Amino acid sequence: MSYRLHGYWRSSSAWRVRIGLALKGIGYEYAAVDLLAGEQDAADHVARSPLHHVPVLEVPRPGRAPLQLVQSMAILEWLDERHRDPPLLPGDADGRARVRALAEHVNSGIQPYQNTAVMKWLKGRHPGEELEWVRHWMGRGLAGLEAAVADGAGRCCHGDAPGLADCYLVPQLYAARRFGVPLDACPTLLRVEAACAALPAFAAAHPDRQPDAPPPERRTP
Repeated sequence: MSYRLHGYWRSSSAWRVRIGLALKGIGYEYAAVDLLAGEQDAADHVARSPLHHVPVLEVPRPGRAPLQLVQSMAILEWLDERHRDPPLLPGDADGRARVRALAEHVNSGIQPYQNTAVMKWLKGRHPGEELEWVRHWMGRGLAGLEAAVADGAGRCCHGDAPGLADCYLVPQLYAARRFGVPLDACPTLLRVEAACAALPAFAAAHPDRQPDAPPPERRTP
């Protein structure tokens, strides 16, 4: 049985799922969805993802239509229940609550401000203000995340093994650099990022390693 991941090389949401799959050693077929070309709005993709988003993880089911999982949090928790080792969530209730909160700091408190659709809408109505918008909200969110992670971090966001929170942190710091957000006030986040970057799973999931990544000279900011 082979999973199929519909994603985009630089989508932070799809990147999170790639990290989770790599940490668990799960192979998959990659199906690129070009967000800049509007492929997320094509009828076949909307049938998989009614909100026009990536990622979508397709899971074969013999004799039935594939299971189509959407939203990175739901996909990663499904993977953790289906493939338990190594776990993405701690074994204790308090730890699971902390890790889910850290992931949600990114998922609902930071990343939506940089969403491609949001940035496009802002650029069309308030040209030139979209970068100020994203830098303000991303900087504010990362300051809060720094405090939350520092209060209990180990080598990684929670303990010394990578997990769900790290799947969210690493792509978000990449996005911060992309949009020119200063990270000097985030020493804990940078330390955790460096520890994760040294792991093969995180290296394999990096946008530059994806088959749909354009050469550097053709990349948009």
